Amino acid sequence: MTTPFPFVASAVLTAQQLNDITNLPINDQTANYTLVAGDAGKRVIMNNAGATTITVNANVFTTGDTIFIANKGAGTCTITAGTATVNTASSLALAQYGGGTLVALSASSFTFFSGGNNLVEVEYVVVAGGGGGSTFSGGGGGGGYRTNVVGQTSGGGSSAEPALFLPKGTAFTVTVGGGGTGGSATTNGGISVFGTIVSIGGGAGSYGNGGSGGGAGGSGGSGIGGSPVTGQGSAGGNITTGMGSGNESGAGGGGASAAGALLASASTGTGSNGGNGQSTNITGSTNTYAGGGGGGSRFATGTGTGGTGGGGNAGVAGGTNTGGGGGGKSTATGQNGGSGIVIIRSKTAAASTTGSPTTGTTGAYTYYTFTGSGSITW
Repeated sequence: MTTPFPFVASAVLTAQQLNDITNLPINDQTANYTLVAGDAGKRVIMNNAGATTITVNANVFTTGDTIFIANKGAGTCTITAGTATVNTASSLALAQYGGGTLVALSASSFTFFSGGNNLVEVEYVVVAGGGGGSTFSGGGGGGGYRTNVVGQTSGGGSSAEPALFLPKGTAFTVTVGGGGTGGSATTNGGISVFGTIVSIGGGAGSYGNGGSGGGAGGSGGSGIGGSPVTGQGSAGGNITTGMGSGNESGAGGGGASAAGALLASASTGTGSNGGNGQSTNITGSTNTYAGGGGGGSRFATGTGTGGTGGGGNAGVAGGTNTGGGGGGKSTATGQNGGSGIVIIRSKTAAASTTGSPTTGTTGAYTYYTFTGSGSITW
């Protein structure tokens, strides 16, 4: 029997209804829902296989009102502050069978007391391997760069990615991409992975597409540097004139935060610079990753500078675990790109890891730096 709640003046309750007072009415929902005044004292239960939200607005409830919120669907249900403020000591993202009590401290301020939640909020920087530098002088592109650290920037000047909530008890794979091979048959860098977050390897020197594009080479081709992956990096440098069959000067590879520099002519004797990488302080210290490799030249003076963040100078390899592109060099073999890196942090320490990541703390966070492949479980 349904309890006649909320009660009204002069209502007469049966014995059965009085016994049912402890059985709070249930408001089942299957899509995004905004709480209404009638939800006070009820159980609002979400049931959807996909992600949903339950929004809390001001001036709907009065001080002391309580609403029990639960999620029985497979998709994460997130309690979302609309025009109200909602605080919690745990998480507002409810995994399947998660729930708790929302209490109105005032008409506009609420606290959510979790009844148990198996999600943890995670921040990351995922950098792929840099592309190899070409014997035809084009510098390798920096590896793809992705982050969701609030206030920081992903590759190509993109905003930080959305917050990530992961279930406890599940092992998430971490893969660190290797650097691309430099030379006349140069290759892209390897992909880096954290769970479902995938960063694409930097483009090979001399026109390769990738996380950041490889720089244009001084022998054949269109003179247009390689294209980047949207949200992960920048384009490789172009060459405007002087294309020909000789192994002459090349452009720098793109970096996570800037494109490879334009080369006005492939016959100038100087390769152009690689694009700069992207900086992060996810570990509490500032480091820069995924710079583009410098363009090379067949002339002794041709040495494009590698972009900040691991890109190799002309004829110099990208640094280990920087995601930097390898430098191009036509009078010697183009150099290898640098391997990638994966850095993860959370306010909840991991229960276990494999792959021997370096661990430390910064503020309320514990971070894990993977320089090789492994896994992490909370």
